[in-house]
Amino acid sequence: QVQLVESGGGLAQAGGSLRLSCAASERTLNTYVGWFRRAPGKEREFVAGIIWTGGKLDYANSVKGRFTISRDSAKNTVYLQMNSLKPEDTAVYYCAARRGLPYDSRRPSEYAFWGQGTQVTVSS
Repeated sequence: QVQLVESGGGLAQAGGSLRLSCAASERTLNTYVGWFRRAPGKEREFVAGIIWTGGKLDYANSVKGRFTISRDSAKNTVYLQMNSLKPEDTAVYYCAARRGLPYDSRRPSEYAFWGQGTQVTVSS
């Protein structure tokens, strides 16, 4: 059982930045970690993903060029650096993990472990 704890959410102005952290209870080289978000009234959507070794980076088109996913193996932590924030980025952000590469990283059902979520609010 992998436990995930997100932090770093909060309030930002449009054009600003926030960095989310996802601390994992264990480190497994073949673990794939994804960030998802759920905006009010919308379904959970994929934001970015990375395998624990640091490769297989993937981004949703809506955040490509603005968000960067990375990991610090020594700290068992995956980060989501969010720049040029927009009001439409407002959502609860979740990190999720699974053993091995997902067949479809954008599908929430591919992930076995989830964090509790952290709220990100972007004002215009």
